[in-house]
Amino acid sequence: MVLVPGLASSARIYAPVIPALWRFGPVMVANHIRDDSMSAIARRVLSEAPRRFALAGHSMGGYIALEVMRQASERVTRLALINTQARPDTPEATERRRGVMARAKRGELRAAREEMFPELVHPSRRDDAKIRQLVHDQGDDVGVEGYLRQQTAIIARVDSRPTLATIKCPTLVLTGDQDNTIPNALSKEMAEGIAGARLVVLGNCGHLPQPEQPEATARALVEWVSS
Repeated sequence: MVLVPGLASSARIYAPVIPALWRFGPVMVANHIRDDSMSAIARRVLSEAPRRFALAGHSMGGYIALEVMRQASERVTRLALINTQARPDTPEATERRRGVMARAKRGELRAAREEMFPELVHPSRRDDAKIRQLVHDQGDDVGVEGYLRQQTAIIARVDSRPTLATIKCPTLVLTGDQDNTIPNALSKEMAEGIAGARLVVLGNCGHLPQPEQPEATARALVEWVSS
């Protein structure tokens, strides 16, 4: 099993669900901070992954997972797309990203992440110190240079909607009911575009289902990997 984190996110994001998944076989968390294009990141993931594997991607990790499917779908036994989307960046999103990248270069990445935190979680968790600390610890794991490479890759990503219909493996699309970063309407769009995909919308959940709803997220992923 290969798990891919999101933007400014590290292996820590999957810590709440790995024990449940580990019972079904080895679990690898991909390192996605060393390249600055989706194609290069996907190639590196494939070079380090087992010959055949189940693949889950969260947020940016979903963009990477969709690129992996384009490059080597025959190696992926099942796919999970977590709080992500198939669409390319909008001009407005790219402009916002470039603004945060400029702040990161000025040493303000932590401050920027702090300002964005309320949009990452369900409104009921905006004062959750544990999840806030997790966000900052992951930012430290990724580092400024890794973050800049990630944003560069995200900005240039392709539109994955045309290739959704080519996905033939069992697919889970997981999202939160109040994801203010990637609205769940975009998850529903993906699920409708992938034949046989199962859509799960977690209640009382924002963009970070693993720490926000660990038990429900683990249940959905266990059902996905064991069905």
